[in-house]
Amino acid sequence: MASISKLSASAFANSAASFRGSSQQQPICCGVDPRKRIVIFEKSISSPKLSVRAAQRITGSLVVRCSQANGNGSSVKRTTLHDLYEKEGQSPWYDNLCRPVTDLIPLIESGVRGVTSNPAIFQKAISTSSAYNDQFKKLVQSGHDIETSYWELVVKDIQDACKLFESIYDDTDGGDGYVSVEVSPLLAEDTENTIESAKWLHQWVNRRNVYIKIPATAPCIPSIKEVIANGISINVTLIFSLARYEAVIDAYLDGLEASGLSDLSRVTSVASFFVSRVDSLVDKMLEKIGTPEALDLRGKAANAQAALAFQLYQKKFSGPRWEALVKKGAKKQRLLWASTSVKNPAYPDTLYVAPLVGPDTVSTMPDQALLAFIDHGTVSRTIDANVSEAEGIYNALEKLGIDWGYVGSQLELEGVDSFKKSFDSLLDSLQEKANSLKLISL
Repeated sequence: MASISKLSASAFANSAASFRGSSQQQPICCGVDPRKRIVIFEKSISSPKLSVRAAQRITGSLVVRCSQANGNGSSVKRTTLHDLYEKEGQSPWYDNLCRPVTDLIPLIESGVRGVTSNPAIFQKAISTSSAYNDQFKKLVQSGHDIETSYWELVVKDIQDACKLFESIYDDTDGGDGYVSVEVSPLLAEDTENTIESAKWLHQWVNRRNVYIKIPATAPCIPSIKEVIANGISINVTLIFSLARYEAVIDAYLDGLEASGLSDLSRVTSVASFFVSRVDSLVDKMLEKIGTPEALDLRGKAANAQAALAFQLYQKKFSGPRWEALVKKGAKKQRLLWASTSVKNPAYPDTLYVAPLVGPDTVSTMPDQALLAFIDHGTVSRTIDANVSEAEGIYNALEKLGIDWGYVGSQLELEGVDSFKKSFDSLLDSLQEKANSLKLISL
């Protein structure tokens, strides 16, 4: 892959001007390795209006069918997702994004109130779908390198999805209706470039209801503070432990206090606390211990820790420090339950959704979890129904030798590594696609 630093500013300007007809684009950032940082072009164009298909009744499952001609249609009746939000104050989001984004319309009508994405989601969407081919051809033919082309594909999806959720954002005064896009996973250990990339990605997407995702790695905790201080709303992802979650909250509060803004109402955030992956690791550790007591705790670690995270959330967003920020319009950094799909088929398919229902929270669900909850989920406040039991499970696991610090660190490493591999895999597949079409030679 060619290095951006080897390309001249005039080459950038020429390739940018040739893309999207007469649109004016000027390079903002250059001189860095494209695999470590994104290159953003300032855009003065407006997004084309999304075309909504004529309504048609869904006869099958409510699943986004990427890049199929007829999409999903848009006639959906009231579901448990509406009750989840209206009765218990939890926002159901969809953990997936692909083209055509208009396939999200029936999901929105069914009660979905936001979208999350990550490098693995885009790797699957772009590498397995023909819906991106036309735009990709135009990009590489106009001189864009592979990674810049990747970001162009991603940003278009994010912008189009933001348009679909705009009315929810407006109706809730910026409380809901967000679409999340993640900075390059290659920056997970790079504080300064994470900050810069978050700024440029936010500027590029240029939508009120976008969340820039930043990983909760130790080097990125200062990034969170700085990006919030710059007035950019973020989704902090890959949180696996209570200790790291508290650091994320503190970074959010520090950022609000450092912002200097008199009105903080438009700077919002969610903290994505991962659930099922915790059980996947802890269950293996319990099986290795092998005692009846250990085996009886399988499938209980994740939700127990999540319940304690909610207690921490309530504690941190109360008291004099928080009240001082509320006077300036600050909004709580909502807890978002991520990794809600069940990895162990022996467990109930709503295991990481139904027990985590609580006010001012978000549950982002991939297809499996979403469909299961719509079909047979029950709506009731469960997140703090039995805090003493959660504390007992958490402490019992510690007594058995489960090191929660190790669990958090190991899962973080695995999560970052997984996203890096997905990112690299997608860039490689795009390079192969470009080579096969004889579009470019790098």
